[in-house]
Order: sequence, then structure tokens, then C-alpha cells
Amino acid sequence: MEITIKGDKEFDDIPSLKTKALRINLNENIYGTFAEIGAGQETARHFFRAGGASGTIAKAMSAYDKDFSDAIYGVEDDGRYVTEARLRKMLSHEMDLIEKRLTRDKNPNKIFFAYANTVATIDFAKQFKGHGWVGIKYQIEAGKDFNEVILHVRFKETDARLQQETLGVLGLNLIYGAFYKYNEPKKLLRYLYDHLDKDQLEIDTINFSGPAFKNVDNRLMSLQLVKNGMTDAVMFGPDGKNILPAKILYKKNILALRGSFRPVTKVNMAMYDKSYEMFINENKVDKNNTEVVFEITLSNLRAEGEIDEQDFMDRADLLCSLGQSVMISNFQEYYKVVEYFSNYTKARMGLAMGVNNLVDIFDEKYYRHLSGGILEAFGKLFFKDLKVYLYPMLDPDTGELINSENLKVYPRMKELYKFFKYNGKVIDIKDYDESIMNIFSRQILQMIDDGDRGWEDMVPEGTADLIKDYRLFGFTRKPLKSLKPITLKKRK
Repeated sequence: MEITIKGDKEFDDIPSLKTKALRINLNENIYGTFAEIGAGQETARHFFRAGGASGTIAKAMSAYDKDFSDAIYGVEDDGRYVTEARLRKMLSHEMDLIEKRLTRDKNPNKIFFAYANTVATIDFAKQFKGHGWVGIKYQIEAGKDFNEVILHVRFKETDARLQQETLGVLGLNLIYGAFYKYNEPKKLLRYLYDHLDKDQLEIDTINFSGPAFKNVDNRLMSLQLVKNGMTDAVMFGPDGKNILPAKILYKKNILALRGSFRPVTKVNMAMYDKSYEMFINENKVDKNNTEVVFEITLSNLRAEGEIDEQDFMDRADLLCSLGQSVMISNFQEYYKVVEYFSNYTKARMGLAMGVNNLVDIFDEKYYRHLSGGILEAFGKLFFKDLKVYLYPMLDPDTGELINSENLKVYPRMKELYKFFKYNGKVIDIKDYDESIMNIFSRQILQMIDDGDRGWEDMVPEGTADLIKDYRLFGFTRKPLKSLKPITLKKRK
């Protein structure tokens, strides 16, 4: 059911904040609760100021005192207040109250909603800029099941008052988009930044649920966050669900592997297995406090200038099926990846990579945008407690095994490379399998496209079946050579 106002029309330009609030207020059916904790009642304020709020706001509250908050919403297991679990409790509690207090026989056409946020703004020392959870639980048709949009934000401004105002605008945009752009979730996402700048706010996690979003894949929505510049990186776990990066990276030892994984190969998994064994045996690494991240850069997701979303999903499905956590980032340079991880941990980190990747790291052309050039980048990269685990390669021309001892960097970089190499920052993976070194993702992809056989032995166990069963990477576009026709499951 499309929610409309008599005589209203679609806005071609960005509507003002007052126009958005008034459009909600003048809809006689939209009615609900505002529960805001941590930054004032900034969202509700927009609706009060617009006029006509009595037809929209059933209740507006802020349970600032912890004892009051616990009495209303219950005590969290971890004792924290700015969490996703707290937000969900707030939304459920307020929605239950609406349904109990506003009976359907008296309000047959009301479309109920509960908006909530729980945030921590910048501290007095201005060391922690603050973050929060924001969400809405709502109907798009009276008496029908509820939908939810829940997101996590990180503040970038350094003034508490400005952060409060930013939160109020975001909340208004979310409510407006939830009702008027629910059938276009990508637009709903972009419109969250109406009248906001990306220097004010970062959205690093978002999840849609409910009947209105039954066809929405939240991983694709996470991809949109990075694509739209709303955040630098997003993550999802082995179960394929979006996860807050801070939740799994905080104070962890982190081992990261960057690649296209198109598709994931035996070499990728061998690099992971061997580097992981070495990493957890380091003195400063706790196996039980270690997180492995398979990272794909946004540039690796582009095909012919545009991001191929289905191709992205294919890669994500395979990595998740192998039990891995995946990060999609907007970082082209490795030092930016390390800087990002450093926001969450000071523990030892590791990067597993092949020879070509390490050679590229020592290419000055990637650092011309930095005032300090490659030295600035390397200061950021290796100043941290970081080690590189290098998987060797066979020279395609000579067949020679290339590792950290004989790889060739650009002549001007030789001494710089030696400095890091002989200070223990670059370590060779010696327990390697030479029989798989000639396997490359691009070769497998070409074989799949050409309908050739043999690529199945180049990918991890079980991966070939997944590619075939779910028709990943264009499988079955052409018949396999020398194979009888087979029946495949349809893509989910």
C-alpha cells in the first residue's frame, strides 16, 4: 500500500526538513512514539516545530537516568546502553505499548510506528567522538506486520550540540524515507543524507527486515553504504548477515587477506591456512582473541566501470560458505586498511599476501597524493604492530620460486624494502604447496565462461558444487565441453 496525502505529488528536489515533517504530520494515519536517549529529543523536535504534531506523536520521551531506563526496558546482559540489543528492546517495548493503549476498533486506519535512538555524543575530553543506534519499527498498512530499519552511526563532528542536530536530521530523514521510499530501499538509503554532509556522520551498518523488505539483501545494502561514500568499510559474517565492524574487531588480533576472490581458489585458502598458523604462534597473539578478515576492495568489485552486484554476491556467498568474515572496503592502499583496523585495536595485526601485492606496495605511484609520499604511507603501515606474511610465487617465465629474499622492487625502493625486511616486518610462508602455484582466479573464471573442464580441482573442496548448483560466475551460460547435460538447482 503506497502511503499518500490527498493532493500531494512526488518531490523533484530535496524537500526541506519542515516539508518532510509536515508531510508526515498531515498524514492522518501515521501515528507513533519517539523514544530518544543520549542526545535530547532532537528528532521529535522537528515534528513539533513543523505544526500538526498532535496527529502524529502519541508520546515523546527520553529515559536518560539509567535506573529509569532499566526499569522501562530491562537490564542488558553486558550492562551497556548504546547497543543494538538496547535499541531493539526500545522499539519492541514502545510498539507493544501503542498496540495495547490504542485499540484497533477506535483506530482502524492508523499506521503505527515507533522511532528510537540510543546514542553517546562526544565526551568532554573530545577523545571519543561518539556513536549510536537508530531505528524505526513501523507498518505501511493498518493492522499488518511490522517492518524495521536499524542502523549504526558514528559521529564525525567535534561539538555535542552539532552532533545532536545532526542526529535529529538523520532521524527525520529515516522516518520520512521509511514511509515514502520503502519500495525503493536504495533511494531510502541515499536520502538519509538529505541536508547532511558525509563529514558530519558515518553510517557503517544497516539492516532492513519485515514484509516490505522481503526482497532486500542486506549485504547489497551494505555495499551501497560503501559505494555511496557513507562509510569506508562494511562487514558481514559467515552467516551472511551484516555485522558492526567494532563488534568483532574491538581489541582483537586481526589477520587480513586481500583479494578479488573471483572465485576463491586453493591458493587463497592455502595462504590463509599457513599465515594463520604462523600468526597465532606469535608471542603477542591470542588465538582465542583473533579475527580473520577476507577483504575485497570496491575497485575489485567494478566491472566495466560499474559494480556488478550479482558478481559481488557470488563472491560473498562462497567466502561465507567457507566460514569466513568478509569486509568490503573503499581502501586502495594497504596502509589505509591498517589505519582502519587501528581504530578498533592496538593488538598485533597481520597481512597475508602474494609477491605481486608486496611489490605493488613499494611502488611510489600509489602515494603521490600524500605530502610525505611513500615514507608517510609506510610510517602508517609499519609503525603499527604489524607483520606481512608472504606467500611465494613461481616466475611465469623462468619457473624460479620468488619469495622475500629474491623479489625485485623498484630500484629506488631497495633500501627501504631491506629495512623492513630485516627488521622482521616481512616473513616468508615456507610451508607452501608448489603444485597449486599456477592457479589464478582469472584463469578459473575464463574456464567457466568457456565451458572447459578442470577448474573444479582449482577451488577449495565443495566450492565447485556451490558454483554449479547456484550458477555462480555465469556458470551454465555455455554448455560444458565433453559433459552430458546435468540438472542444476535454481539460484536462490
